[in-house]
Amino acid sequence: MKLLIFGKTGQVARELQRIAPDATYLGRDQADLLNPAACAAVIASTDADAIINAAAWTAVDKAEAEETAATIVNGDSPAAMARAAAARNLPFLHISTDYVFDGSGDLPFAPDDPTAPLNAYGRSKLAGEIGVRDAGGNHLILRTSWVVSAHGANFVKTMLRLGAERESLNVVADQIGGPTPAAAIARALVEAAGSLLDGAEGGTHHFSGDPDASWAEFAREIMGQAALPCRIEDIPTSAYPTPARRPLNSRLDCSLFDATFGIARPDWRAGLSDILKELRA
Repeated sequence: MKLLIFGKTGQVARELQRIAPDATYLGRDQADLLNPAACAAVIASTDADAIINAAAWTAVDKAEAEETAATIVNGDSPAAMARAAAARNLPFLHISTDYVFDGSGDLPFAPDDPTAPLNAYGRSKLAGEIGVRDAGGNHLILRTSWVVSAHGANFVKTMLRLGAERESLNVVADQIGGPTPAAAIARALVEAAGSLLDGAEGGTHHFSGDPDASWAEFAREIMGQAALPCRIEDIPTSAYPTPARRPLNSRLDCSLFDATFGIARPDWRAGLSDILKELRA
């Protein structure tokens, strides 16, 4: 299976390079997501069997001030990619987010639940979902949450840095979701791409780490596994204001993805252990 992958330096793209080293990876110098037509042109001339879009605007707070640019990157370009892939009858796999939901209630969101993003980033990602579906091709939209790895900027690395400097940290305890190792997302995408080529039904699916936890609970596990004495103090979201509103409930019902592709939710605690081992190395 020959894969064409948009993204080279992001968390998921870095993990994809480990498990699919022979794939073609496109960085911003080869496929600028601010130029949808250029992204589509690459697909129009590719000899790949399937396309994975692992590139995105991920700066959630920055999107509040730059929503137009975020929407081009997360909305217009994936839509253009999906149309180009559909024209070639190539499976197109696209990563989306729990932020397309409003975070109400305390039950896991199903793939077909109504969307109502709270922030610009969520709106930009929802625009991408709509564009991918409207393209009409064989596609997989994989919504995930709270992505972490040994690469880039993420919650694990922030907690490790601050935990080594401070005796205690205040961490939000009323946002609940599934921390998801980027390595697990990468494996899921490659397996799903093969399944799509074999005739599996795509559509919109959820994939997040298990068990669900609050940011504070996640932080405590990080400190415990890293043997850092830093104490985690629970605070409400209201005590930690950010430019972009965050959903309180980011739980995702991943049962359809498991039933369709045979890929169960990954244990994020085991994934965290792997991340810490890599960082120590």
